[in-house]
Amino acid sequence: MAANDQMAEIQRLLQGTKVHSVGRAADLGVIEFAGLRDDVINIHIQCPFRILQEGKVILGSRDMRYPQQGAGSESFEQFGTVYDSRAATLNGIFERIRPAVAEVSFGDAGHLAVGWEPRFRIEVFPDCSGSMEAWRVFLRGGPHYGFPQGAI
Repeated sequence: MAANDQMAEIQRLLQGTKVHSVGRAADLGVIEFAGLRDDVINIHIQCPFRILQEGKVILGSRDMRYPQQGAGSESFEQFGTVYDSRAATLNGIFERIRPAVAEVSFGDAGHLAVGWEPRFRIEVFPDCSGSMEAWRVFLRGGPHYGFPQGAI
């Protein structure tokens, strides 16, 4: 599939979906969206990313490295990092406001950005020069699209 076709498919999958949750599986960032036909669309991220609101970083992939205050040395394994705490707060907000994806855009070298109201945006920016998978977008049980395209 040509890169432009893949971008169009990703936009088609995500546009108008409801942001359901932010989480992680080990050090893999997971963003889940509720599709327009009760389907589930995910973004799995294995490279740096951040979530912004009104231009301020409110959650970043590096937050997985830092334990919550009072968490022990097993904070990462026990989902007790700053990332986990902030993701839980965001998930509570998403549950209340049910934001819909309003924008999906792509940039150089695999950059992916997804925006939803009120002025939230996730930015994904691959930082590896090799052909290792950086991110993928997929419909659960359906096709997978990602970067770099040949790694999926």
